[in-house]
Amino acid sequence: KRFLCLTDGSDSSKDLGIRVYPNRELNTLTIEDRGIGMNKEDLIQNLGRIAESGTKRFMENMGKNKDAVSLIGQFGVGFYSGFLVANKMEVITKGSKGEQYKWVALADSLDQYTIEADNSEP
Repeated sequence: KRFLCLTDGSDSSKDLGIRVYPNRELNTLTIEDRGIGMNKEDLIQNLGRIAESGTKRFMENMGKNKDAVSLIGQFGVGFYSGFLVANKMEVITKGSKGEQYKWVALADSLDQYTIEADNSEP
């Protein structure tokens, strides 16, 4: 976002930040940032990478043994390390141009994810 602010002349870089909110009652950890967000294509390209990467082919070649812990990090997909502590990950994002989306993946099916339009409040 900072790069975009510098190149497009806007002054929204002052709003940058990352916040972390633990919730013991719901057993969740929310990480919120004020970055540029992602559109649907960005979600597919950046978070859906495991479904398009060598990791999926590697898992298929191994057969039914989908030991995700031993695969995380093997192919440079650091985002997926969140599944070391979570059974489910959700990303709600809104790019600067377009609608808001929710990306969801489950630890027991890392080769699948869903993306749907989302109307929740940030």
